Amino acid sequence: MRHKNLRHTVPGWTDPAAAFVALCGNDTDVVWLDSGVDAARGKSYIGRATRSITTDALDGSILDYLRGELAAAQTEPDGEGFSLGWVGWLGYEMRFETMGLPRTRHSRYPDGAFLFIDRVVEFDHEASTVTLIALGDAWTDELAAWRTRVVERLTNAQPALPPARVRASGSDYWRYSDAQYLDLIAACTAAITEGEAYQLCLTTEFRLEGSPDPVATYLRLRTSSPTHHGALVRIGGVCLLSASPESFLTVSPDGVVQSRPIKGTRPRGDTGQRDVALRDELLGNEKERAENLMIVDLMRNDIGRISELGSVEVTRLLEVESYAQVHQLVSTVRGTLRAGLSAVDAVAACFPAGSMTGAPKRSATLILDALEDRPRGIYAGAFGYFGLDGRVDLAMVIRSIVIDEHGATVGSGGGITALSDPAEELAEVKLKAAALLAALGVR
Repeated sequence: MRHKNLRHTVPGWTDPAAAFVALCGNDTDVVWLDSGVDAARGKSYIGRATRSITTDALDGSILDYLRGELAAAQTEPDGEGFSLGWVGWLGYEMRFETMGLPRTRHSRYPDGAFLFIDRVVEFDHEASTVTLIALGDAWTDELAAWRTRVVERLTNAQPALPPARVRASGSDYWRYSDAQYLDLIAACTAAITEGEAYQLCLTTEFRLEGSPDPVATYLRLRTSSPTHHGALVRIGGVCLLSASPESFLTVSPDGVVQSRPIKGTRPRGDTGQRDVALRDELLGNEKERAENLMIVDLMRNDIGRISELGSVEVTRLLEVESYAQVHQLVSTVRGTLRAGLSAVDAVAACFPAGSMTGAPKRSATLILDALEDRPRGIYAGAFGYFGLDGRVDLAMVIRSIVIDEHGATVGSGGGITALSDPAEELAEVKLKAAALLAALGVR
């Protein structure tokens, strides 16, 4: 059954941060897909759910649930971006389902959680327009009342400046000490030397006990770490705050599947000359290039499993993208979805992302499961949307904070190869986490 998207243009411009505070505040079951502070292109979306679903509430697979829901309620493609649908996350432990592995870990969070969003406020940063989008036949009755209410709140929205950072209360700690993490790196290197893997993405976790405010924390995070896949997604009592720079998987309505894996990191320099030198060093570094190429090969294989024969290609290879704190080495792999398969099938074939496992994927996940000896939870999974028009856009859950009633967690990690320098790997983990900890008030 085909449904219709209604659109209503709101006069003028409202900053998305001000709009989120005015429309959602600290409410639950809300989403803010954020293109970043001072974004000059892309779109941001703010919405409130009418339904939610988690793996804990289902007898079967959440991927099968999404397949059924998306087949039952479809809309015509309506330009680029989010055209209403399901927004949420797949935690790393969904790998037990997608890879057909016996379960050895249980996260404190559901393996999957999604909100059904059938009306949003869209912010087009390039056109400087604000548009209300709703699923329905006409702007009448409850939809008309919603439109009036939202327009009024947007008109009266006040600037939402990031609050001053305050010292976080409560105890905090890393899951492994520096010495323990160095031992884990050595164990990874030994496994690679023995031929059990080519690369292993080793991770750790920082925990902060207490009650950090998710909205205040996110306003600080997006200011210090603007990115194209920023987000605040709150489902029930769990809130995901993202400053992720990595696209896991996109699928277009006409079946183009794309992944943009990141492997290779350098800090930004404190002078222009030093910054360029670090960028060039990343681009020419043998270890970083090899690391990226391994994951490109892995993603070519994953995407090839659900693509038309001969359609898989690497359209961009080993390009540097620069963000507020880091330079990253990025490649792009693309294919065309095979007839009879859906976007959900593409996600199932590629999850978890090779950039967060290593290669070969199956062997890497087994080795890491034994070494890390903990569930990763939402971190190292993926978040984003499954649109009713067939479009999917999922980003990696990296450079992200997860907040619940017990406090906040920050995951961090890096790829280990035979050429890894342990001290540099440890420093990279701390670098990737630094902006997130600062947003939480941890020094």
